[in-house]
Amino acid sequence: MSSLPLSDDCLPADAEVLPLDRVAARLGVSTNRVRTLIRDHHLLAVSRGGEPGVPALFLDEHGLAKHFTGLVEVLLDGGFSRDDAMRWLFTDIEDLGLYPAAALHTHSAREVIRRAQAAAF
Repeated sequence: MSSLPLSDDCLPADAEVLPLDRVAARLGVSTNRVRTLIRDHHLLAVSRGGEPGVPALFLDEHGLAKHFTGLVEVLLDGGFSRDDAMRWLFTDIEDLGLYPAAALHTHSAREVIRRAQAAAF
């Protein structure tokens, strides 16, 4: 089994990171399916304390946050590496007053996707 493509933990110290078994339970899938989502870059994960984890902001009460997959696609297709995408998702956007991962849970989600498109390449 190949190792998971994990980003370094560049997240804010207060960012909640969920272990893969909790992510699987929230998504209603197996842990192996979560690993596949990470390998296929449909889900991003970090290494925190030597263990893989997914930022809780990537999920909502229905599963993956509504615009998360599209946003990650825009970033990766736009030339961002997985690590760069993770950093961008947790870098504060001054005029919005929050970082993109948090904005996915607000009315600013589409604005964040537009900015991701503009930041590409």
